[in-house]
Amino acid sequence: MGSIDLFDTISPLDFRYYSRNTQAFEALQPYLSETGFVRYLAKVESALAKVLAKQGICSEKIAKEIEKASLKVTAEEVYAEEDRIKHNIRALANAIRNKVSDEAKPYVHFTSTSHDIICSADAARFKDFTNAVLVPTLVKLEKTLISLARREKSTIQIGRTHGQHAEPITFGFAIAQYVSRLGKRILEIKERGNDLRGKLAGAVGAYNASSLLIKNPELFEQDVLLQLGIKPSPISTQVVEAEYLADYLHAVTSCFGVLANLADDMRHLQRSEIQEVAEEFGAKQVGSSTMPHKRNPINFENVKSMWKAFMPRMMTLYMDQICEHQRDLTNSASSRFVPETLAGLYLAAFRLDKVMSKLVVDKTALKRNFDQNKEMIAAEPAYILLAAYKHPDAHEAIRELTLEAQKTGKPLTTLILGDKKLAPYLKKFTKQQLALIKNPELYTGNAVAKTESVCKDWEDALANL
Repeated sequence: MGSIDLFDTISPLDFRYYSRNTQAFEALQPYLSETGFVRYLAKVESALAKVLAKQGICSEKIAKEIEKASLKVTAEEVYAEEDRIKHNIRALANAIRNKVSDEAKPYVHFTSTSHDIICSADAARFKDFTNAVLVPTLVKLEKTLISLARREKSTIQIGRTHGQHAEPITFGFAIAQYVSRLGKRILEIKERGNDLRGKLAGAVGAYNASSLLIKNPELFEQDVLLQLGIKPSPISTQVVEAEYLADYLHAVTSCFGVLANLADDMRHLQRSEIQEVAEEFGAKQVGSSTMPHKRNPINFENVKSMWKAFMPRMMTLYMDQICEHQRDLTNSASSRFVPETLAGLYLAAFRLDKVMSKLVVDKTALKRNFDQNKEMIAAEPAYILLAAYKHPDAHEAIRELTLEAQKTGKPLTTLILGDKKLAPYLKKFTKQQLALIKNPELYTGNAVAKTESVCKDWEDALANL
């Protein structure tokens, strides 16, 4: 089988995001590549032989022979055999059988069916990928966000709702919301990834073949899967219960949504009319092929774009829950694309961590934007405090003054403090309450303390992972 040039491949994951990135390649290849998949399939066959020996069905010598052969099997020879016989797992078994003695040959793939091997290999490799690669990458991003939130916990920012200026927050508080959301997703991904299940229950899940020779086929199944660090599905058809993988991919996809939301927020804050943050821009980096002055938010845009590509695939996983009777082949092609979603999340998290760790926060622009509608911020605290001091229609009174301020250009604070109808209520305000009306920068509620508590909670949670 001849080699294929990198740029002759079809998927952008290969020629653009994976194979040309040494760190990404080294992280993903052992688990998500086809070579990695074949290695895990062979690990299942090896584990099966070990437990066959434990049960006295074959010798330890034969089990070790099969294990040694399994370690040497390559994806290339498996695919060459599949081209000949038109069955992938029988091709794997034949590739192993070709490397062992005639005495060992009968015990390769003994009592198992194809999806005993496939389901178990997928569960083992996705679990290992979760623990060794995905969770550590997401934790690294989480730590970057915690550091940024703490650094900017007192940096004033105008809060926005519906694209409009609302009430003051801090930039650190805005980031802390993503600290919380991402933290929850990390825990969910870890839990679901470590609960993926395998099987060794035969063609219809009833242990028909293994029960011919093994007294307790369920214990036999447990022992084989224990070699791979996974547990069996509580009951199987030819495949494991579909919800284990669907729940795992849901956790992955919803995490992808959190990253996309963060990226989209940061992208909008880079708009020319806002400019509150900026991606670090390299000395030789080009922003536009025709406009030399441009500095586009390419990394944030990439993360959102990757999410758009992979998020809809969750629908496929839900459709793969439907399997006619004991097994059909309607997920045989679609399930092969699962590793791409995992790769997509890893690549997005890896990229987002790099850009967020070097994010430029423009405090001058933050203040400029805050000051645009600074005077109107007094509306909410004034209304709430007036109502607390028994004004019969405080909301309407303040609303009318905001309209006057917009019409006349007079500061809302001046109109509130100078309104004779409000004077009896204003006299009841404490010095601190009056200060909130006069100085909107002070009206940040519990933003600073909440930022710190959220960061500490998730710092502690990550330490316990």
